[in-house]
Amino acid sequence: MRNLLRLCPLLLALALLFGAEPAFAGKRVALVLANSAYQHAPSLTNPVNDGSVIAKTLKDAGFDIVDSRHDLSALETRRVLRDFADATRDADIAVVYYAGHGIEVEGSNYLIPVDARLERDTDVYDEALSLDRVLVAVEPAKQLRLVILDACRDNPFGKTMKRSVASRGIGRGLAQVEPTSPNTLIAYSAKAGFTAQDGDGANSPFTVALSKHLTTPGLDVRRAFGFVRDDVLKSTGNKQEPFVYGSLGGDDVPLVPVKVAAAASPVANPQADIRRDYELALQVGNRAAWDAFLAQHPDGFYSSLAKLQLEKIGAEQAHAAAIEKAKQAEAERDRLAAVGAQKDAQIKAAADAKAAEQAQLAAQKAKEQAQQQAAAAEQQRANLAAAAPSAAPASTASPAGTNVASLTPATTPADLSRSVQTELGRVGCFSGQADGNWNTSSQRSLSQFNRYAGTKLDVKVASTDALDTVKSKPSRVCPLVCEHGFKADGDKCTRIVCGDGYALNDDNECEKKRAAKPTASKPATSRRDDSEDRPARQRPQIGAAGGLGGLGGDAAGIATGARRTSGGGQVFCTNGGCRPVNRGCHLEYRGGGGPGNDANAEVCN
Repeated sequence: MRNLLRLCPLLLALALLFGAEPAFAGKRVALVLANSAYQHAPSLTNPVNDGSVIAKTLKDAGFDIVDSRHDLSALETRRVLRDFADATRDADIAVVYYAGHGIEVEGSNYLIPVDARLERDTDVYDEALSLDRVLVAVEPAKQLRLVILDACRDNPFGKTMKRSVASRGIGRGLAQVEPTSPNTLIAYSAKAGFTAQDGDGANSPFTVALSKHLTTPGLDVRRAFGFVRDDVLKSTGNKQEPFVYGSLGGDDVPLVPVKVAAAASPVANPQADIRRDYELALQVGNRAAWDAFLAQHPDGFYSSLAKLQLEKIGAEQAHAAAIEKAKQAEAERDRLAAVGAQKDAQIKAAADAKAAEQAQLAAQKAKEQAQQQAAAAEQQRANLAAAAPSAAPASTASPAGTNVASLTPATTPADLSRSVQTELGRVGCFSGQADGNWNTSSQRSLSQFNRYAGTKLDVKVASTDALDTVKSKPSRVCPLVCEHGFKADGDKCTRIVCGDGYALNDDNECEKKRAAKPTASKPATSRRDDSEDRPARQRPQIGAAGGLGGLGGDAAGIATGARRTSGGGQVFCTNGGCRPVNRGCHLEYRGGGGPGNDANAEVCN
């Protein structure tokens, strides 16, 4: 008793955290309606068969009331709905299943009894039953109101009835609905505006899938319809997609609760109690929960695992503190540098920042090591629990968790990892080799599966939950992504081969190659302006007094095409002739020009 009281704070906290999970199903009632023998339209083969299957499925699932009727007239259907409404007044879950003809007129949906004629469009108001009338019958249910319509068939009345108003619309299939009452779901065998198939067998594809998934114990009704959708799409070649309208809250709402097995023996199993306490502490996951667990169970197999979890938390906290200290040291170093502090102070601050950075790296390494050890130990514990739930550990585990593997499970961790990898490869999420090594690549593959399947599996370990969840997917989940130069071919990527004269462009398409442009000939080397080969009309002229042509000069212009010497590369010309400019000198234009006044002067450095 004393030990129980010591654990009470932990149990109370866990009860507050997880007490919101639904634990009951309450009274469940169902009405099954099936119409095949239509008096004024061709008979339908499957509805009565479908109704029988669903009625048996609900009875086998333990429903308190299952009222199954078939081939009812309009008056009989109204009476049955009235009586069923009385049965739902004290029910928690109410289900109505209808198979037969349905019709949509002006955006409203109607169920068609077997005696309906529907010669005019307005006859639906008198001879058919609106979907709203069915919703009224399930309205009193407290937890879930579910209406299932396998009535999206191709309706013969819509083709023959007369229009009293030309603009009145008669749709194909059923119209989309938005339930106004809370906790109400309306399931169609085909999306609004589409028709459903009867299938080749005795039952429709929709009913076959319903009987398989709807009453799975503990399965939320929304997930059940998700599995139904997947099965129908697969069996109809993606031609028929069931759809559900309405919404529920955050809690799971299964039609059938999970049965709690009675204890085989009144003798308590201490190891089972310790394991349950451990798993509760694991769900909370903070230091206080693990301290409370170790205070109650200081020794043994699970206490060693709890110490590993505490070491992981401590390493994570130390790493966070080291990051903060490194930030502060770096900020102090930058502040001293900005204010121009003394050099000794700046050197000390830089050393402190460096030391803090090194401490941060060491803390990060310690954190990663502690996380890996805790994850490995937890994976082995989960595998052992899945393989032998009632088995108790034979020895105490060491702090490193090495003795956790002292028990030999029916399925080794490597085998479980290999199985998960194989299933991930089947649904297109894993492309590596199924070698049983649960590495980073395998974790990324399971994370990708979570993203596309909408699940929240723990990617750090290969668990039996992950294996069962991936196995439940009948076809590819992750999309096929091919690299450049490859294209999707079924479930494989094949290389793209372009024909002669075509090449693969950046858009992964073959396009015609462009003709190569002729290579331009290399331009001739340019010559100096004073080359002898340059036409005289293009050569700059120098006047007799050394000025440029046009700036003055009393003598005829003399071409400066004389061969250059080893001087400065310029030629100085006067009335007496031309000579090269001396080495280290150059001509500088001074302006003017004329007799006795040279326009250019020789300037030497």
